Amino acid sequence: MKNDVAGRGKEALRWTRDGPAFEGGTGLPHSKTLARPPKPHPSSKPLLIRTVLGILPWLFLAAFAILLAAPLTALHADEKTGEVVVDAPTETVIKGALRWLAADQAENGAWHVGSHRSQQNAVAMTGYTLIAFLSAGQLPEEGEYAKNVAAGVRFLLDTAGPDGLFRNVNGGQYMYNHGIATIALAEIYGETRSIAIRPTLERLVQVIVRTQSDKGGWRYQPIPRDADISVTVLQAVALRAAKNGGIDVPVETIERAVSYVRSCSDKKSGGFCYTSNGGGPGFARTAAAIYSLQVCGEYSDPLVAAGSEYLFKTPDKNYWTYGSYYAAPAQYMIGGETWKKWYSQTKETLLGRVKRTADGCHWEGGMGGDVGPLYCTAVYTSILAMPWHYIPLYQR
Repeated sequence: MKNDVAGRGKEALRWTRDGPAFEGGTGLPHSKTLARPPKPHPSSKPLLIRTVLGILPWLFLAAFAILLAAPLTALHADEKTGEVVVDAPTETVIKGALRWLAADQAENGAWHVGSHRSQQNAVAMTGYTLIAFLSAGQLPEEGEYAKNVAAGVRFLLDTAGPDGLFRNVNGGQYMYNHGIATIALAEIYGETRSIAIRPTLERLVQVIVRTQSDKGGWRYQPIPRDADISVTVLQAVALRAAKNGGIDVPVETIERAVSYVRSCSDKKSGGFCYTSNGGGPGFARTAAAIYSLQVCGEYSDPLVAAGSEYLFKTPDKNYWTYGSYYAAPAQYMIGGETWKKWYSQTKETLLGRVKRTADGCHWEGGMGGDVGPLYCTAVYTSILAMPWHYIPLYQR
């Protein structure tokens, strides 16, 4: 990344974080003073015996507490993730990928596909890359890449107009850009409660609300006309992320979006189609659908379980990267053996394809239909880092 971007992170934007678990803006939990055990009463017993007798009750209590806590902790971990962890080789790749992404950032804080002179994909690529950094615990004032994250957020805020629309975006794919950028800002706002983000985020949300079609979904342009599952998923998730962060979102807007997603299901296969009119079920469409249903709170919907099974049975080599971006969090939220199996096989694929260079780690591309190293690296980093549980949106 250019030196001026790395040097202007905190000067470009001041971030604040509130909440009962933090004080003084340090990001550290409140300190707690541990009470010392009371001194034993004097006795005629020898000092050694008195010392042992005084310590035994405390040792017993500590051992009892550990015995009680251990089964609960193990059970909680199994229910949430099937005890999936980021192992050392994977962590090395994640760190290398973050280094590669940071070096690819443009002077204005954006990330682009191809030439940095091209602006039409910058909003979407910046959104995807910010989520990759967030998945590894990087925030505007926390982490090794805090300045990169702050610069990326500033780019999105500067690119959004007072009408809530992003400038310099390909109109034919506008709502893709709008959706992923809104998700990134909503997640970071939820973590920081930055007063610099909220006004823009509210305007972005209003654009999504007012462009929902009569069917309940969204299409490529910011016009309330027609709908498809690929565009709808991003808007539905963006609304839920914003709502989780305290932004006002009409409940009926999310409910109508959920209804539209359900209308795209294919009862025979368990998969989901491109539109409610059909078009055939597919891997990426199904992943997007069950991901959005869970994010919107429909964890126990039978369509989610059926869709999960469909993903295992129907791998898609045409849009594997795009579909995996949705499939991974969908299986993560299901948890247990489902997530354990999915993460294991996905990790094996990704670690087998990674390129290691002096600049870090990256992927040249995925399998068909992908747009290049930046997109793939951002997506794959987010997937590999998922067991760290840093993305609030994925937590049930």
